[in-house]
Amino acid sequence: MSQASYFTQEGLDKLLKELHQLKSVERPSISRQIAEARDKGDLSENAEYHAAKEAQGLLELKISKMEDIVVNEKYRRYGIGGKLFEEVVKTAKNMGVRKIDWQVLHWNEPAIQFYKKYNTVFSKEWANCTLYEKELNSIKL
Repeated sequence: MSQASYFTQEGLDKLLKELHQLKSVERPSISRQIAEARDKGDLSENAEYHAAKEAQGLLELKISKMEDIVVNEKYRRYGIGGKLFEEVVKTAKNMGVRKIDWQVLHWNEPAIQFYKKYNTVFSKEWANCTLYEKELNSIKL
């Protein structure tokens, strides 16, 4: 069940700043820790590697939850999404951000039309990929 999240401008700014920190500083740091631990040899008994992988999983979960700001269905068609999007854009401009990426499901035509009004560039180069538990467990490493 979805929960509504309400933010003041200050709260949204704080959320975006933290999200930027997690993605631009902490994510690369954990990736380096994993690479360094991997270089030490046998992964089955490598505590540093397993700790870094666990930290990576927790970080990605936190990032995912922070990125999952959506307008609850019963509140759609009231202009809330547009206001939220415009606030994100305004905040990004104030922070000097040069690019914003987000996802929209290919079948969500109302959202696609909404974003087209803002001259959004829809990527033909990137595809979202998912490994569900069954497929993940089938990979032998």
